Amino acid sequence: MDLVLNVADYYFFTPYVYPSSWPEDEPLRQIIGLMVVTNLGAAILYLGLGALSYFFIFDHKLMQHPQFLENQVQREIKYALWSLPWISVPTVALFFAEVRGYSKLYDSVDESPLGWSGLIFSMVSFLFFTDMCIYWVHRFLHHKLIYKYFHKPHHVWKIPTPFASHAFHPVDGFVQGLPYHIYPFLFPLHKILYLVLYVFVNIWTISIHDGDYRVPSLMEHIINGSAHHTDHHLFFDYNYGQYFTLWDRIGGSYRYPSALMGKGPYDHIKKLMAEGKLNSNGVNSQTNNNKNGVHVKKE
Repeated sequence: MDLVLNVADYYFFTPYVYPSSWPEDEPLRQIIGLMVVTNLGAAILYLGLGALSYFFIFDHKLMQHPQFLENQVQREIKYALWSLPWISVPTVALFFAEVRGYSKLYDSVDESPLGWSGLIFSMVSFLFFTDMCIYWVHRFLHHKLIYKYFHKPHHVWKIPTPFASHAFHPVDGFVQGLPYHIYPFLFPLHKILYLVLYVFVNIWTISIHDGDYRVPSLMEHIINGSAHHTDHHLFFDYNYGQYFTLWDRIGGSYRYPSALMGKGPYDHIKKLMAEGKLNSNGVNSQTNNNKNGVHVKKE
């Protein structure tokens, strides 16, 4: 994160904010700078990538589903923007440790123990390490003794939109993100690659909430995509993984996506429409008829 902080110092903080007498490597200044950069960056990534996904990928027909909440998108955004600053507090502590040189992040490929091959290996190992850790953290958050306190707010969104991706309780959001920050303290990782992976993680988190259930047939049993994660929101005890289905298979929590079997949210909407229980605007036909004084016979 020192690369980002250095850019912010050079173009903004040093010339426009801080007095020249305050050294850039002074700890308090670094902490303040990291707080600003982290919160601004998180908001831009969340709102920017979320909006792109919402307007260009997310199928708005899903909003007709009976379990899609009233004003859900606004509620998702409001909850996420409340939560992100709280998540940033312990996150900045970890970023500060990185900036002060306590991690194994390095600047040049020449510093990699295995050169370019080490760079590629670290990218792959980062994905598998974080996927493993997040699986067990996520599963732990579903334990009945703590679920209602931390993880339940995220499961309010049964039919999530891309904006549900970061709508976590602060404790939930931080502990699920912790593996990403722990990795560079345990294993060597190039600083630029770390930033690339950080952006990728945010893109992936949004993508598994985007309602695009398409998965290449060869990857259906390997990749934990939006179809898999939607079943997690709907059925609770399945598909805890982040990128892959490996740990769900090992842990006995894998569920083949209902959307890929013709039993997903889209199919439920089509069924309700065919039965006349939902009109093309997503309004419950029986409720709409009752409001207009039309008696609907119950069978």
